[in-house]
Amino acid sequence: MSKVLEIDKLTRTYKSGSGSLTVLDSVSFELMRGDTVSIVGPSGSGKTTLLGLAAGLDAPSSGRVVLCGHDMGSKTEDERAYVRNRHVGFVFQSFRLIPTLTALENVTVPAELQGRKNATEEAMRLLTEVGLSDRMDHYPAELSGGEQQRVALARAFINQPDILFADEPTGNLDSDTGDHIVNLLFKLNETAGTTLVLVTHDLELAAKTGRIIRLKRGKLESQLDSRTDSQLDSQLDSETDSETGSSHV
Repeated sequence: MSKVLEIDKLTRTYKSGSGSLTVLDSVSFELMRGDTVSIVGPSGSGKTTLLGLAAGLDAPSSGRVVLCGHDMGSKTEDERAYVRNRHVGFVFQSFRLIPTLTALENVTVPAELQGRKNATEEAMRLLTEVGLSDRMDHYPAELSGGEQQRVALARAFINQPDILFADEPTGNLDSDTGDHIVNLLFKLNETAGTTLVLVTHDLELAAKTGRIIRLKRGKLESQLDSRTDSQLDSQLDSETDSETGSSHV
């Protein structure tokens, strides 16, 4: 299997008043094609920051990201955007749909940037898959939070990415819809070999991935194989106990 993502001593520090705040501290791991991994940890532990850095959406203070063979630190923003369009799907916690485009148009954008001729047909198929066949012509402001999340998922799927990053992919969905979306995520993994990287507070979802990475205070606290590691149950119990109401980072 080929290496899809290499994270080496990744650190992100922000200026905070007269000092600095390190939200990610020397994190390292690798993912191969077809891997599935959940990133868990208390709110404020650096999960979303790690996801953005790994996808080339932000630049680290130090460390290295190699994404699908591309050293992201050596590239301009335009070059990073090209790599993302060719290789990456991303589902943001805040959706980031374009407000002046319909659901259908939002989903077609990544495929149109690749010059694909079947963008509209594929977008319609994906929106039907996520249960929005009757909402394709609606604008984001006319959709509920859960519906916007499903549009974002369809958009992330359209280019059959080598790696898909999702920040709380079931966070705004009811149980039945969430289960359907999870099935679609793992179907993409199985049929296209897409590597899945999920940030989640849903421990049942985390346990379905092959590996669980736990962050705490910006550091990589543990990596567990969810299929074979005898520590998994105690790790998830610890995760449940640690979920308190601080803000996401």
